[in-house]
Amino acid sequence: MIEARPWGDPAGAALRKEQRVELDARYGSDDHEPGPLPTAADIDHFLIAVDPVSGVTLGCGALRQLDGTSAEVKRMYVVPHARGTGVATAVLRALEVAAVERGWTTIRLETGTAQPDAQRFYEREGYARIPSSAST
Repeated sequence: MIEARPWGDPAGAALRKEQRVELDARYGSDDHEPGPLPTAADIDHFLIAVDPVSGVTLGCGALRQLDGTSAEVKRMYVVPHARGTGVATAVLRALEVAAVERGWTTIRLETGTAQPDAQRFYEREGYARIPSSAST
């Protein structure tokens, strides 16, 4: 089950903290955010994936508007034990629907070199690599 929640939701904050710990370990530092950190002021839509039976949170993802027709996926994360179960795809599809509902026709995201699993996931889901942009 995918639920829209406020950015400050405690379950969402816990998932984002788990993601940060994992990324710090992958990159060997806490300096792996290529652009401005997302905040409640600039996140337009935040989703949480919840196990419908147990109520346990399994993942999250957000959209930040870049301009009148595009948005960026931020804080896409699935807890390790739920990876490969379709949670990430469900969150991504829900974010795509939300983007369309807002009139955004382009979705961008950034995934670093220490995340080859994420790169494969996005490519499998139809996303293509583009040159980096300092503005996004």
